[in-house]
Amino acid sequence: MYIGEVSKQTGLSVKAIRLYEDMGLIRTPPRLGRYRVYTQADVEVLQLISEAKQLGVTLNRLKGVIHYHQGEIDWGRIHCFLQDVRERLLAEQALLARKIQQVEQCIQSIDTCPRTSPQNA
Repeated sequence: MYIGEVSKQTGLSVKAIRLYEDMGLIRTPPRLGRYRVYTQADVEVLQLISEAKQLGVTLNRLKGVIHYHQGEIDWGRIHCFLQDVRERLLAEQALLARKIQQVEQCIQSIDTCPRTSPQNA
């Protein structure tokens, strides 16, 4: 498929797709005449890149994870990477839960402290 169709399927701009190609995040697709021809595997990698970016993963970090062996993506390496991302997010979730608990304790303290009216002050 051509880059316009890939753009529609992934929601990425043509410019972004070309950038990811230039960075080596996706393989350079073969050409049919003047046009690059992308495969479904390219679309899957682009979707992975898009989703990883939404999770806060940088392109440089992805560049260290996405590798090709004999033209095929190393999904095992990506799987390990995603497990690491999950662990990081779970740690962030736990930290946020602790912070929320602290805020709730502060709110409870304020709610239970005796109030003074402006007339008594």
